Amino acid sequence: MNINDYKFAGKKAIVRVDFNVPLDEQGKITDDTRIRGALPTLKKILDEGGALIIMSHMGKPKGKVNPKFSLGQIVDAVSAALGVPVQFAPDCAKAQEAAAALKPGEVLLLENLRFYPEEEGKPVGVEKGTPEFDEAKKALKESQKAFAKTLASYADCYVMDAFGTAHRKHASTAVIADYFDAGNKMLGLLMEKEVTAVDNILSNIRRPFTAIMGGSKVSTKIGIIENLLGKVDNLILCGGMTYTFAKAQGGEIGNSIVELDKLDVALDVIKKAKENGVNLVLGTDCIAADSFSNDANTQVCPANAIPEGWEGLDAGPETRKAFAEAIENAKTILWNGPAGVFEFDNFIGGSKAIADAIAKATANGAFSLIGGGDSVACINKFGMADQVSYISTGGGALIEAIEGKVLPGVAAIQG
Repeated sequence: MNINDYKFAGKKAIVRVDFNVPLDEQGKITDDTRIRGALPTLKKILDEGGALIIMSHMGKPKGKVNPKFSLGQIVDAVSAALGVPVQFAPDCAKAQEAAAALKPGEVLLLENLRFYPEEEGKPVGVEKGTPEFDEAKKALKESQKAFAKTLASYADCYVMDAFGTAHRKHASTAVIADYFDAGNKMLGLLMEKEVTAVDNILSNIRRPFTAIMGGSKVSTKIGIIENLLGKVDNLILCGGMTYTFAKAQGGEIGNSIVELDKLDVALDVIKKAKENGVNLVLGTDCIAADSFSNDANTQVCPANAIPEGWEGLDAGPETRKAFAEAIENAKTILWNGPAGVFEFDNFIGGSKAIADAIAKATANGAFSLIGGGDSVACINKFGMADQVSYISTGGGALIEAIEGKVLPGVAAIQG
């Protein structure tokens, strides 16, 4: 079912959103991108006379109740965003009465789904890889179905609008869809936009295609890097993984972050890039610091000759120029992961140079897709969200979609 064809009047809709928003120590939201992203779907249901049941996870409470991850903290923010009072169900699996009492135009937010181990289907307190774990997982699979069935019982239709969790086969993202027929389950407006944006990157590539992969570890990005090597013209690898590549090629990297067990993987990426005719852009210089802090002493040095006691925390001036060159001439751009420790204001220069180059290319007609929490946080920090084509709410989901994997949250609706 397409959401635009569904008649919500008089119906109760249960919507899986991704309200896993960052909070400060006082429980205040520091970035509401994900809430804003869900508004078109939520408002559509309300405007058309439907009642709304919102469900989400927050953080990693590992199947246990933890006030630090309570969605009760964001009720006021969601109320303000929707412009209607939001009721709160303090137990997502015991909200039958509250759901039954909902009238058209009313909203109920369920407590964190992950307070129940059934949501993720991961056994709690049992060591992975043991027979006990396998037994517990098997038993949990049955109770996961019952949990999903309970959630489904609250509503007439199910809307999946949480792209950020679409790569997980959880109770609320995939299993729940089994309890609705094809005419009463659908992707939300945000999900449809996300799926289209990924399709634009993979199916309608306009060249040159430049992908920028940042972040601290090669290991978390290797799948997408290998997939992109068969698709891109330019591949920029930046952030902490710079130093694994520098070390793999015999460089000295001081105290910089490194994955010593991935040196052969780094060399393999360099080899494959050459074989595929991909212009692989790696950092040649960096801003090194004498401690991991915003106020550290700094110096510019080659990325493969960092003195002992110093660590690379950002891309250097020559590297930034090389990045800009590979980005500004592109017609398709994908950015996932920062170029340095952007949380420290003194080490945002590399990420800012990438953002500036992407904005310039976008103004010249390129399609630019920004995805992954840190890249999105960068773009928002720089106030440049309106200067790129599309900002994805998904990190892992975006990566898996671009790797060519089937997303359970999409498959559960589309088959």
